Amino acid sequence: MPTNFECKNPATIAETLSESVCVKKTNGDPLNIFILAIFAGVYIAFGAELMTVTVQGIGASMGFGMAKLLGGAVFSVGLMLVVIAGAELFTGNNLMVLSALDGRVGFGKVLGKWGLVYLGNFIGSLLLVAIMYGSGLWKMNNMGVGVTALKIATAKVNLPFWEAFFRGVGCNWLVCLAVWMSLASRNIVGKIFAIFFPIMAFVASGFEHSIANMYFIPMGIFLKGNSAIANASSLGAKLNTLNWGSFIVNNEIPVTLGNIVGGAFFVGTLYWFVFLRKKS
Repeated sequence: MPTNFECKNPATIAETLSESVCVKKTNGDPLNIFILAIFAGVYIAFGAELMTVTVQGIGASMGFGMAKLLGGAVFSVGLMLVVIAGAELFTGNNLMVLSALDGRVGFGKVLGKWGLVYLGNFIGSLLLVAIMYGSGLWKMNNMGVGVTALKIATAKVNLPFWEAFFRGVGCNWLVCLAVWMSLASRNIVGKIFAIFFPIMAFVASGFEHSIANMYFIPMGIFLKGNSAIANASSLGAKLNTLNWGSFIVNNEIPVTLGNIVGGAFFVGTLYWFVFLRKKS
């Protein structure tokens, strides 16, 4: 059968999100959504662990920029799994605000689903942390992968609040644009390309994703307890800053708030204002 290579225009994407996609997500069965949220946490964590393996040692041989570029390229598999295989991701679900602004669902209901999905994403992320730690794959390249994971986590919990916040804004602006553009395509190849470039851009730029950090930082906390990894990292006393409290306060809170502004406001709200406000 012939393949339809036409894509939806932005106004049609806004209508599709408001009238069907976001309404179905908001009114969906809570148990099903929770399971799909766990899947999304695992899928994004797959992208995060693949990025950790890929960037290990690249900077020294290929340069800082190339390491960031390749890390972003492989990380994009996470959102591809979410969109194409099917899962519920908190950052992408920030687009539910379109249906609320249109009056199709209540804001309270949207916030409730955000909370449910956020929790499911966290559980899914921790599930892959446990699997990866138990697998011993962090020992690869003479424990270089584990050292890289520990350094990534430590750097994230030491970001100043506003730097973490604004990195969260940039991140979810691009993530929600990736979701937005994937809806424009009517075939899987088109969806893959629509997802790849914005996700590669956000990771290579150094922006912060609250759900990805649910893998990056807990993995670092697990590895911190391994004396061989801790000593090889040469982080010394800085490792004292890596703990569950700093994970939540120094990273998750500012990054999550930034993600909401980037996705719900800059994409969801402003596109609603441009394309749907008069219809509403």
